[in-house]
Amino acid sequence: MASRIIESKTNSFFKKIKKLQKRKYREQDKLFIAEGRKFLQFSYRPKYIICAEGYDKELLVKEGEIVYTFSKTLFKEISSQENSQGVILVYEYPKLIEEKLSDDLVILDQIQDPGNLGTIIRLLDAVGLKDIILVKGTVDVYNEKTVRSSMGSIFNMNYHYMDYDELFPFLETQNYNIISTALAEDSVDYTQMTIKEKNAIIFGNEGNGISKELLQKSDEKIIIPIYGSAESLNVGVATGIVMYKYIELKRKWNGKNNN
Repeated sequence: MASRIIESKTNSFFKKIKKLQKRKYREQDKLFIAEGRKFLQFSYRPKYIICAEGYDKELLVKEGEIVYTFSKTLFKEISSQENSQGVILVYEYPKLIEEKLSDDLVILDQIQDPGNLGTIIRLLDAVGLKDIILVKGTVDVYNEKTVRSSMGSIFNMNYHYMDYDELFPFLETQNYNIISTALAEDSVDYTQMTIKEKNAIIFGNEGNGISKELLQKSDEKIIIPIYGSAESLNVGVATGIVMYKYIELKRKWNGKNNN
């Protein structure tokens, strides 16, 4: 194991890492930050390992890896946690697991909260889906809070970025059944959603819901009934309820159509 100690704000490597706090530099370098020891439990290894001064580096690395040690002052500048464990990993953007999109898609229409996005990524990984389409305006997948909320599932998904002009013809030409979650008069109970061979389920912005353009393109709108006094559900919670039911219904559909 080799170790490099960095104590100056003018150091080029420190400046490179600090820039990754901004989306444009993450996209430019195809790198993102994850903070905490738990990320070392995953098979996807980091490009850089950074620890705070005084941390036991022997716990971090495999043979041949380099650890960059930042002074406590510098480490604090790039840490996003109040009670940091003293470990920051820098990863390369994961490559697509498979270029071709699957028959089961989730489309996120301008989701704004990074914690919600991380929760949704973790949820979709749990139900066995692989492909997420993020409509332009959705928060960055590699935002540090999104990465942390995903609990490692960030490495297990395919992310496809599209604007409306690209998304609409894609869904049409690929013959997806488009299902939107919406508070609309013609919405049906989510337990009664129509399942076909290829389905795309859309979840919308926390405040404004799904865009009018996507609603107009939808084959069906679904709703989760609320029996109490709450005005609405968090989009992460709604995604969990809908997607577990979707997986159940899709398995039944596959069973009927494969016999």
